[in-house]
Amino acid sequence: MNNKNSFMLRAIELSIESVDNNGGPFGCVIVKNNKIIAEGNNQVTNLNDPTAHAEIVAIRNACKSINDFNLKGTEIYTSCEPCPMCLSAIYWSHIDKIYYGNTRLEAANIGFDDNHIYEELNKDLSTRLIPMEQINKNDAIIAFENWELKIDKKEY
Repeated sequence: MNNKNSFMLRAIELSIESVDNNGGPFGCVIVKNNKIIAEGNNQVTNLNDPTAHAEIVAIRNACKSINDFNLKGTEIYTSCEPCPMCLSAIYWSHIDKIYYGNTRLEAANIGFDDNHIYEELNKDLSTRLIPMEQINKNDAIIAFENWELKIDKKEY
């Protein structure tokens, strides 16, 4: 068995363990230099944290493991195609490649349907289900102006 398969099988094993421990059926590992540097499984219900998806947990653990927010040079193996939140986090963390087991359609078939979020992202702000209203722009822009002028910023 090649390493890709063994890494994915570990992610799947974590997803099964998550179900056994009253979590959602999702598991994930992050690999660097052909070695697992972090693992995660779904902790949403256990932590009462809607952001504690397997991929987010694994990303947080990987960043702690290497003491950096940039995961360039890593690959993520996840038991299911990432949801929009997790996919965004993967992009923000600069992970090089995604391997996944189940599809988002298969997840939808068991009650984890993210399609409405994908649809919302394509809508104009004024037509989204959760209303958005811009306020205090003149106050909020100060932090952006300060950031733009900051010489010693650590960009990401």
